[in-house]
Amino acid sequence: MTNQSSAKALDGGWGWVIVVASFFCQFLAYGSPMSVGVLYPEWLDTFRQGKGMTAWVGSLVSGIGLIASPICSACVTNFGVRPVTVFSGVVVSGGLMLSAFAPNVQFLIFSYGIIVGMGCGLVYAATVTITCQYFDKRRGLALGIITTGTSVGGFICATFQQVLVELYGLEGCLLIMGALALNIMACGGPMRPLNFPEYFLKQKAALERTTELKKDTHHEKPPIKEESINKNTLSSVEKGLTVLMSDTKDPLSYENSFQGRSSLVKMIKNNKHTYSKYIDTTAELLEDRVFVALCIAIFLFDIGAFPPVLFMEDVARSSGHSDGTYLVPLVSIVSIMTGVGKLVLGVLTDLKFVNSLYLYTFTILGSGIALLITPIANNYAALAVLSGVLGFFSGNWSIFPYVTTKIVGMDRLTHAYGILMFFGGFGIVLGPPVVGWIYDCTESYDLAFFFSGACVLLAGFSLLLAALPCWDKPKKDHPRPDIKYTSNCDKVASVA
Repeated sequence: MTNQSSAKALDGGWGWVIVVASFFCQFLAYGSPMSVGVLYPEWLDTFRQGKGMTAWVGSLVSGIGLIASPICSACVTNFGVRPVTVFSGVVVSGGLMLSAFAPNVQFLIFSYGIIVGMGCGLVYAATVTITCQYFDKRRGLALGIITTGTSVGGFICATFQQVLVELYGLEGCLLIMGALALNIMACGGPMRPLNFPEYFLKQKAALERTTELKKDTHHEKPPIKEESINKNTLSSVEKGLTVLMSDTKDPLSYENSFQGRSSLVKMIKNNKHTYSKYIDTTAELLEDRVFVALCIAIFLFDIGAFPPVLFMEDVARSSGHSDGTYLVPLVSIVSIMTGVGKLVLGVLTDLKFVNSLYLYTFTILGSGIALLITPIANNYAALAVLSGVLGFFSGNWSIFPYVTTKIVGMDRLTHAYGILMFFGGFGIVLGPPVVGWIYDCTESYDLAFFFSGACVLLAGFSLLLAALPCWDKPKKDHPRPDIKYTSNCDKVASVA
């Protein structure tokens, strides 16, 4: 598709169909993982494993997509949005259905944690990329709408999975959720690409070169009359050609092999330059005090703030505050308030007098205080309020790109964001198992949540101290960099 037609397609028309399809993709893919806290007590009762071991299932399904985000983005860039979306529907659905037949927790870690987690990562990368291709001036609004699909999915699927478990058991619930996830494939149908993927362009270029080569070869060789060659002559010619090819080299094949070796050497040199540049840029980023503090902060924040999504239902049940009669699970409250937090914090960040870095630090400190208060909550209503507070502050993911941009600039956003997501992914993966192991040793969630709150508070204070202006020499305040809208989504794809 030409650039002119691509420009006409931006900010409207079919783009809103893309938004709706992307919203439902994230809704269907992240519905079960975002409400995995409902399934967690059922897995504990079914497999009779420790809370630390069982927690690996919920931690991996959320963290593996972040850790593997470069791979997911590369798949979208090379193969296109629509094929990746359809394939991700198969992966998510297959992982959920396979989990219904899990004989033990170890198998569940692979089927639900790794397979479903990878599928979710592919869905996120594909939906964000196609939305950015269709929107320019309204890109923020469009991205805000589709990313709320995860929160809405977690809110609805928490109650839905709870009902399915009561009616059909754990196996029936996972089979039905897997069947619903197949609709991701249908949502991938409307995702008409504006730009051809690199894999298609490479195949097209290779086909054109092969066609031209055949034409040149056909024109160079003179035609051979069939009447002058009988069967015996043809057989002897073939034998002679075999001997001749063993002693001599075809100039055309020699030229092609030489060009191939030259291309390989050139590719290695280019990649070497790219890798060295990547290392140099990473070293420059790690010299920035605030960026290093942000890496530590997101790692500690995810270690402490993610476990409530997984453990809150079990906390209420273990402390005797829940008998299963409440219509709205605590996981649903966390999910819906996360969506509200994304919208509210995003609006606050757009205000000129609000410092996004300090706002992000405030959300971290607020989460830490809420986690420290959680062990002393003496009824279900208090746990529901604290779940809402934790969910609201967890919406700070929406302002995280703004914070990163303010620290490293727009030019290095993609590189820096990938590093930060790597730290965040490992924090999500390690957090729930550590909290579960603490419970296994103490038989109480009190010390586990005190540990989570301490990690989150340490993250907030370390980032706050690193961001204080007193560490730097007095200098003129630089205005906030304006982010120019562009229809090129290569950077956004790699961020996703």
